[in-house]
Amino acid sequence: MGKKRIQGKRRGPGRKPPLRDVLSRHRILAGILGVILLALLAGSVHIAVQSWGPHRDYEIDRVLPAPGQWPAVGDLEVGTSVRDITPDLDEYDAWQDVDGDGRFDPGIDSYTDRNGNGRFDLVWLAGFGRDRAAQGVHTPLSARAMAFRNNGVTLVLVSLDSIGLTLDRYITVRKHVREILPDVDHILFAATHTHSAPDTLGLWSFGYLWNSRFDEAYLQRVQAQAKEAVLEAVADLRPARAILATAPVPRDNFTRDSRNPQVVDNQLPLAWFMEKEIGVSIGVLASWGMHPEALGSGSPWISADFAHYFREAMEKGLDGPGGFAGFGGDCVYFTGPVGGLMTQLGMDIVDRHGFRHTGNGIGMAMAQGENLAVLGAAALRGPGARPMEDPRLAFSARTLYLPTGWPIRAAVHLGMVHPGLYGAKVKSEVNALRIGEIEILATPGEIFPEIVYGGIETPQGADHAVSPQEVPPLFDRMKGTVRMNFNLANDEIGYI
Repeated sequence: MGKKRIQGKRRGPGRKPPLRDVLSRHRILAGILGVILLALLAGSVHIAVQSWGPHRDYEIDRVLPAPGQWPAVGDLEVGTSVRDITPDLDEYDAWQDVDGDGRFDPGIDSYTDRNGNGRFDLVWLAGFGRDRAAQGVHTPLSARAMAFRNNGVTLVLVSLDSIGLTLDRYITVRKHVREILPDVDHILFAATHTHSAPDTLGLWSFGYLWNSRFDEAYLQRVQAQAKEAVLEAVADLRPARAILATAPVPRDNFTRDSRNPQVVDNQLPLAWFMEKEIGVSIGVLASWGMHPEALGSGSPWISADFAHYFREAMEKGLDGPGGFAGFGGDCVYFTGPVGGLMTQLGMDIVDRHGFRHTGNGIGMAMAQGENLAVLGAAALRGPGARPMEDPRLAFSARTLYLPTGWPIRAAVHLGMVHPGLYGAKVKSEVNALRIGEIEILATPGEIFPEIVYGGIETPQGADHAVSPQEVPPLFDRMKGTVRMNFNLANDEIGYI
C-alpha cells in the first residue's frame, strides 16, 4: 500500500491553539503591559521629582543685625546695575497673524521654521490668555539691581521685567551669587509683573500638562542676567546720601480697582540716591501698585509696559508739558500692592499733552508712565522732600509653608506650577527690610491693597465669601519715613 498523506484538520472549538501562537500573544500582551508600566513609572518619577522640588533643604530664618548687636554705623553705600533680558527674536521662528487676533492659531496662522526642527519656536507671552506669541519688541526688558551696604550688612534689591518667577528660581541665583560674593547677606528679587514678557512660570506656554513649549533656556538667561546685575551693583557701591519723598497718586486718570471693595494704591514712595561728596546721581528707587498691562491682551509686542516710560522719564527727564530735568543714574521700580485688581484697563487716561487714551495700547502705557513720573519728580524736588538722616540697614527674612487645596495641589504634583510639595504645603518666603528711613515689606504674590492700607470688607460678589477680619493694616505697623510694599517678591503665589 502507498503511504497515506495526512491532511491537516481545522481546529474545532475545543482544540488548543499551537504553542507558538500562545507565546506570540503573550509576548504582545507583555509588551503592552511593559509600555504601560514604564509610562506609569515615568509619570510617577515625574510627579515624585516635582513634588520633591529643588532646593528642598533651603530655609531662611534670619534677622541681621541681631537684636542688641548693631555694629558701628558709617556711610551708606549704594550701587546700581541694569542688565538686558529682552529675548532675541532672531533666535525664534517668525509667524504671521493671518486672522489678526494677536494669538497664534495653528490651523489659521503660518510660521517660518527658521531652524528646520518642525516646532513652533516662538516667544509665548504671559499674563492674559494662552497662545499669545510675540511678533516684535516694543520696549526692552531689564534686570535692575540696587545694592546697599552699611553697619556690617550688605543688601541687594533686584527688579525683573517679568510676569514672575517661583521661589526655587530665585534661590538658584542666590546660591550662584554667594559662590562669588559670600559677604552679600541678602538678595530680594521681585517681578514687575508685566503682561508683555515671556512666560517664566509655565502657565501660558503652548502645552498644558508637560509645558512642552516652556522656554527653559530663556528663564536660565534671566537668572544669569539677574546674577550679573547683583555682582555689578555690589561692585558699584559708593558712599551716598538720599532724598526721600512720597507722592500722592490720585485715583482719577491714574488707577482703578476692578473689584470691590474700592481700595487702590494711592501713593508713590521714592528715594533719590546721590554720591555723598560730589552729588552725582546713583539712581532712584520707587514703587507703586498697578498691573503693567496697558498694552492689553491683543498686543503681540514684548514690553515693560508703563514701567519703562516711568523709569526712562525719571532717568532722562521730559520735555514739553509737565516736563522736568532727569535725575540721572538708574531708576529701579518695584510693583506695589496690585491684588484684587489694580488695573488701567477699562478706564481713560489723559496724557500730559491733553490727549485722551480710551483703549489699551502703547499710547496708554506711555501716558500712564509719564504721568506717574511727573508726580514723582515734583515730589522729590518739592517742599515735602527731606534728606535721609539715619542710614542704618537691617533685614528679616523667613521661609514659610503655605497650605494648598485641590486642584492647586494636583497642579504642584504634576509640575505645572510652583514645584515642591511639603506635606500639603508649598514653600515661600517673606522679607522685611530697612534701608535707612525706608521700610520695605516684601510680599510673595499680589496682595490686596486693603490689607496694606485698610478698608477690608466682604461686599456682595467678593472673591471670598468669608467674614472679614479687621486687623491693623500693614502700613499702620510700619514706622519708616518712606514705606514700600513690593509685590511678587521672591515668589509668585497669586492673589493674597
